Amino acid sequence: MKIATWNVNSLRARADRVEDWLRRTDVDVLAIQETKCKDENFPWEVFEDNDYEVAHFGVNQWNGVAIASRVGMQDVERTFPNQPTFGKGGKNPIQEPRAIGATCGGMRIWSLYVPNGRALDDEHMGYKLEWLKQLHSNATEWLTQDPTAQIALMGDWNIAPRDEDVWDIDLFLANEFTHVSPPERASFENFVDAGFTDVVRPHTEGQFTYWDYTQLRFPRGEGMRIDFALCSPALSERVIGASIDREERKGKGASDHAPVIVELAN
Repeated sequence: MKIATWNVNSLRARADRVEDWLRRTDVDVLAIQETKCKDENFPWEVFEDNDYEVAHFGVNQWNGVAIASRVGMQDVERTFPNQPTFGKGGKNPIQEPRAIGATCGGMRIWSLYVPNGRALDDEHMGYKLEWLKQLHSNATEWLTQDPTAQIALMGDWNIAPRDEDVWDIDLFLANEFTHVSPPERASFENFVDAGFTDVVRPHTEGQFTYWDYTQLRFPRGEGMRIDFALCSPALSERVIGASIDREERKGKGASDHAPVIVELAN
């Protein structure tokens, strides 16, 4: 069995690529981020024509998350309990479509698009850290309630937890870039301390998942590792392989993120 996560950076713009990729890779469950569409203009046929059930959470042209599964789908949740809202300057806060969960083939899959802090002193950073705090609280409770639960927290975390997860850590630190700050990294590590494992890293050391479109980042190899599958102990035991599909970052119309794939024993 294969599960995967992919920030597609506009699903409508890349519907053909996503469909081709699903057919080529034979993935059973795909967690998708940055669909950038509402339910009414979501390309349902891409998945339904290929025998996938799909659940989507999108309210405008920003953010948006989805899960596609061909091994069943039950108990869909749009947002996790106490998921923080955001409004600039604290005004008119809204619930951004950044998290969707569903039970697929006995696994609880969460597709997560963690907020980008933008800058260390930006109000989005406080939002990001609170968002991660509340997600961690829920994830810890899920494992406390059922230590045998098979849970995958998959998606774009907008955090590079180790120095080798960016192409030049000295550049990042000198310019006080986000993604590598101590509070962000501590937030990520909290999930590891709670029992979740980064199951992809052992199979993909030194590889990145994201390359910005600007300044020839991709051909220069100037990437970041910010897309993860953090799995509960019971699910981690089933992992037999993992990969980052760097080839899908190539060519016309590619997303700036590569799909991340986890192979599981049946």
